Amino acid sequence: MKKRRTRPIPPLEDLEAELERVKYKKRYGSVLRSTVYTLMIVAAAAILLAMLVFPVLRIHGSSMTPSLVDGNIVVCLKNSRYEVGDAIAFYYNNKILVKRVIARSGEWVDIDKDGYVYINGEKIDEPYVKEHAFGECNITLPYQVPEGRVFVMGDHRSVSVDSRSTSVGCVSDEQIVGKLLCRVWPLADLGLIK
Repeated sequence: MKKRRTRPIPPLEDLEAELERVKYKKRYGSVLRSTVYTLMIVAAAAILLAMLVFPVLRIHGSSMTPSLVDGNIVVCLKNSRYEVGDAIAFYYNNKILVKRVIARSGEWVDIDKDGYVYINGEKIDEPYVKEHAFGECNITLPYQVPEGRVFVMGDHRSVSVDSRSTSVGCVSDEQIVGKLLCRVWPLADLGLIK
């Protein structure tokens, strides 16, 4: 008859250490799962917030220089009220354009040969425009902004194609993505958009 070998019973300290290791592993897994779930919820909330309330856009082109330049990244606020001088983003031919609100529904827009803009007969102050220019304009002036629309123009008037051209025209409320709030990139230019 063969004798069975028995393993020696480990000391109590070793058993307690192994039990502690197993408990730690369970706690670690629980904390890790909890952290991953929390990060997923935060990421989903950030994406929803960015899409529904604060869209983030990248500027392409030079029609808004010097206020905004090619490559700037900006944050918008979806809003229903836009004031004269607000920079807005809107959909146009499957693109998003950025221009400045010049006039609202029912207002009369006129532009003199030097590029100065008049709303209802009064010259408007445009500190964001460095060089006034008549630019590409094929509408009959003075022009009355249709109901439910806004008249927009870029800050770089000589190159901007905007509401002065029938190819773009006035922007309807449904086209508007939102009002530009702040520039977030490059970090050196971080700040509100005026």
